[in-house]
Amino acid sequence: MTYADLRSPETKAAEAAPSSLEVVTAFDDFMRTFEAFKEVNDERLAEIEARLSPDAGTTEKLARLDDALDRQQRALDQLTLKSRRPALEAGGRESAARGEHKAAFDAYVRRGEAASLKGLEAKALVAGTDAQGGYVVPEVTEREIGRRLAEVSPIRAIATVQAMTASVYRKPFATEGFASGWAAETATRSQSATPVLDELAFPAMELYAMPAATQTLLDDAAVDLDQWIAQEVETAFAEQESVAFVTGDGTSRPQGFLTPAKIANASWEWGKIGYVATGTAGAFDEDEPGDSLLDLVYALRSGYRQNASFVMNRRSQAAVRKLKDAEGRYLWEPPAGGNGPATLLGFPVVEAEAMPDIADGAHAVAFGDFRRGYLVVDRIGVRVLRDPFTAKPYVLFYTTKRVGGGVQDFDAIKTLKFGVS
Repeated sequence: MTYADLRSPETKAAEAAPSSLEVVTAFDDFMRTFEAFKEVNDERLAEIEARLSPDAGTTEKLARLDDALDRQQRALDQLTLKSRRPALEAGGRESAARGEHKAAFDAYVRRGEAASLKGLEAKALVAGTDAQGGYVVPEVTEREIGRRLAEVSPIRAIATVQAMTASVYRKPFATEGFASGWAAETATRSQSATPVLDELAFPAMELYAMPAATQTLLDDAAVDLDQWIAQEVETAFAEQESVAFVTGDGTSRPQGFLTPAKIANASWEWGKIGYVATGTAGAFDEDEPGDSLLDLVYALRSGYRQNASFVMNRRSQAAVRKLKDAEGRYLWEPPAGGNGPATLLGFPVVEAEAMPDIADGAHAVAFGDFRRGYLVVDRIGVRVLRDPFTAKPYVLFYTTKRVGGGVQDFDAIKTLKFGVS
């Protein structure tokens, strides 16, 4: 972090919830751009068919429309998220203990007065309440941070999220289950086999952000510190999580779902992620580009498909957006309304920038039931350490939370490999 990049929080206006008219207008703009995109893409395909290569002007125009679609989709997503955000709980609805903790935390954040907060946390037997460990934020602030992360962190939004108080979450699973079968009413039953159990371990790693404020801001009683902290750490936490949940190596960060070994789906085995190949190095098949996507969908067992989603980055989505089926219909469809996701072959498309670009050998598209396939573990307790010395005249707030993650069902996620095999 460079202190020259610190922004003054006084310049940030409160985010008002967008009106329904704003959402409708943004959605209409998006749909008009998509219709223009389809017209230009059809023109490009006609030029390829007639002359074997598209006109440079058509290609440039299509690229501009594609960028416009990405911008409008992100703007529409932001409007939708803001419209869903409820206000934090009113003070009158907090219990006396919560109110006391909140008041003590406000005094610590605003003026550095830690005595009351230290006493409350010692009374509650909270570990790590010294100057090095920081102090636990009020429950309402922690809930707000968690809710915002669920909205803006793409993989967290579709995965299972489990709260815990330990440092490691352990999940047992049966490598060989109980024997079962059918039997007549009076027939003898053979003794069932003893199951073979193993376990998956998901350790929680420390994730941090360090927002900054001026003392003038902290002295302003009108500033809601719960909202301010949640807003400041939201982007930093979400960006780090988004990368780790996709490509994290499991060392000092969660293990991403692309990290386990990959294997051709026909030879799939537990502990590995099955893949389907496009048959062409670094690209979709030229003659039947949509076939590999269909193969990917049906590589997933039916029990997983009903809640499945595609995951890819925006550059891969731009390539998929141009594909058609045998009847000339686009495989990618825009959101049915202003508050829904785009779909591919009828399944939601989740945009995750940490996914790799389309290239030879890249697993650039994932498909699966991520609710069953990927587990995010949150250790309860977000901590804040106040630092008024390092970056004067700014006051830094070293904010930490502990997060883990990894694949919990290796059969629930498949990938599309852009390669011959």
